[in-house]
Amino acid sequence: MPHSPQFASVEDVATRLRATGYLPDDATATTVFLADRLGKPLLVEGPAGVGKTELAKAVAEATGAELVRLQCYEGIDEARALYEWNYRKQLLRLQAGAGEEWESVHGDIFGEEFLLARPLLRAIRRTDPTVLLVDETDKADVEVEGLLLEVLGDFQVTIPELGTITAERRPFVVLTSNATRELSEALKRRCLFLHLDYPSAARELEIVLSRVPEAPQQLADQVVRTVRALRGLELKKSPSIAETLDWVRTLLALGVDTLDEETAVRTLGVVVKYAGDAEKAAGSLGLN
Repeated sequence: MPHSPQFASVEDVATRLRATGYLPDDATATTVFLADRLGKPLLVEGPAGVGKTELAKAVAEATGAELVRLQCYEGIDEARALYEWNYRKQLLRLQAGAGEEWESVHGDIFGEEFLLARPLLRAIRRTDPTVLLVDETDKADVEVEGLLLEVLGDFQVTIPELGTITAERRPFVVLTSNATRELSEALKRRCLFLHLDYPSAARELEIVLSRVPEAPQQLADQVVRTVRALRGLELKKSPSIAETLDWVRTLLALGVDTLDEETAVRTLGVVVKYAGDAEKAAGSLGLN
């Protein structure tokens, strides 16, 4: 199948991702370039809220590609990931064809008209540039991992009633994982690996000022430093980069230009989402 790289160089990746508002470091830009050039899936691992999903969205925007997303969850099966048949429509066809030869009806009800393509099949069948995002892969079970191995190995799907469907144009594939469980070695071997962690203070400040340009630098710096202190606590859920941005936008909406103790207490729920975490945060940061 043809593979058409979308980026000319590592610098091109960095420039075009920045144009979307995503600020990659050197390792991220390099790994995205290699995944694109080699035509290999990219496995992005790290804690929740560090920009794994946003990276896939940024790649899609930067390349003018369609984003096709498979959201994994406990209990997801092949029918939800790959394809299933429209049983209700098939039943109506059977009822309408009562008395016809079975061979004739069978050929009808297992045709394209009755096929419900799910994200994996949709991505494989697309002929335009596509980014396939398999989000939170670690939440799916090993059976779905096996399905991913088959699909990502040859970029083809076999539907018994229709035959084998092979990708005409290989999608750029991003798999994300919060590392809640270890993914199989076989799946990892097929991918390039990128670990994303929370950014440095300087980079997070740069992200805030890029995404919320109306924010005073002093306020943005106060929020970033406070959020980083919160991440140093043993919270049930550490604040994400998105919640840093939400906190800055919240303070601006309140007409606040400095993060004092009273305002922090009133708005702490923007970044801390559990009562126990809120108590621990307020106590440890001296905000109560």
